[in-house]
Amino acid sequence: MWNKIRVVFTIPELRKKILFTLGLLAIYRVGWQIPLPIVDPTKSLIGEGAGGLGALMEQVAVFSASQLSQATIFGLGIMPYISASIIFQLLGSVYEPLAKLQKEGEAGRKKINEYTRYATVVLCLGQSWAYIGWVTGVGIVREGLLDVDGSLPFSWQLTSVITMTAGTVFLMWLGEQIDEYGIGNGISLLIMAGILARMPSAGWQLLKQTELELTGTRGAYGVETLLVLAVLFVAVVFGVVFITQGQRRIPTQSAKHVRGRRVYGGTRQYLPLRVNQAGVMPIIFASSLLLFPSVAFSLMQKVVDWPMLQTLSDSFTRGAGFVYNLLYVAMIYFFCYFWTAITFNPKDMSDNLKNYGTFIPGYRPGKRTADYLEKVMVRITYVGAGFLALVAIIPTIVGAAMDIPPTVASFYGGTGLLIAVSVAFDLVQKIDSHLVMRNYRGLLEKN
Repeated sequence: MWNKIRVVFTIPELRKKILFTLGLLAIYRVGWQIPLPIVDPTKSLIGEGAGGLGALMEQVAVFSASQLSQATIFGLGIMPYISASIIFQLLGSVYEPLAKLQKEGEAGRKKINEYTRYATVVLCLGQSWAYIGWVTGVGIVREGLLDVDGSLPFSWQLTSVITMTAGTVFLMWLGEQIDEYGIGNGISLLIMAGILARMPSAGWQLLKQTELELTGTRGAYGVETLLVLAVLFVAVVFGVVFITQGQRRIPTQSAKHVRGRRVYGGTRQYLPLRVNQAGVMPIIFASSLLLFPSVAFSLMQKVVDWPMLQTLSDSFTRGAGFVYNLLYVAMIYFFCYFWTAITFNPKDMSDNLKNYGTFIPGYRPGKRTADYLEKVMVRITYVGAGFLALVAIIPTIVGAAMDIPPTVASFYGGTGLLIAVSVAFDLVQKIDSHLVMRNYRGLLEKN
């Protein structure tokens, strides 16, 4: 393996791409630490009376490459761009002009990207304005900047909104530069960098509460706890890799045609269908939506003093118990099928096979092939959704069984681990493509 890594850095073009990508990620990490000029950096935003809304923002920060616990110039992260991309992808399946643009190839893709950037700026302006208002209400703004009534002047509000919007646009630009001149998917690498940056603090938090004994005292963990967590982490990563790379290969055969004295076609191939077709989007949607009821019931409890509202708010708290986990699993299944139905079109795939003279043995081209592909996708999506549901609730199970803090338990499952492993595999595959193109063995190939 070390010899393969040495070979990677001996290729000048690949070395430049890797170093360029690392340099831009380093710039992102520097900006990640720079607070807004209006906030007091000694105060934490999450935990200062934030309640359910703070939990929502902490959850969003995991998959948005942002720093919401301290209001920074990259406070919104890349989430507005991701939201805009999802909106246009959903609109492309129901809005005919966008559907036509998607079919125009590279020119249509560039036009959609342009619209996505404009939508990102609009979302940034709205989200940053609401974010600054919440920051002011929480009470971490410098006291010298506040008016007599405790409000933030409009000039400082506008400055903060423009700063946060510019920060997100700059992150979007960084991601595009990585796509063009670096290696890997820029936006995904930014998200993975934000996730991995939390690992050292989580590990240090666990080590501080660990004693070098077989059984820890009250409030501490023993050596056996560390061993169980290490084995569990390896097992979860193995399962994520296994399912992420899992495919259902449908055999296909191309039709034979004669040109002169030669016969072309007739070869047997396969059509790969991913088991986890929806990726991490179902977990992101489900976890985000389940946090909103807790916030809503908490706000209603402050207005109307009704004990039932507090009970409902507690039941929707992350890791609260059976009700939350049951709804979490149900919503993951729903969004798995919903997202797969949007991104996977069996009719278009059947038409493409027919146009290229390829067919699935035993099924006529056209409607029967489309029905067969849809039936197969429904079955494997059920397995993929079950895997996502298991990975999503593992942090809750680990935290409840071993009394592990949520920041530590989150690295044994959930969105963060799934994103990190998926992005790492995508990066390795792109490095392998450069190595194979130059007749070297790939990083994942056996010697």
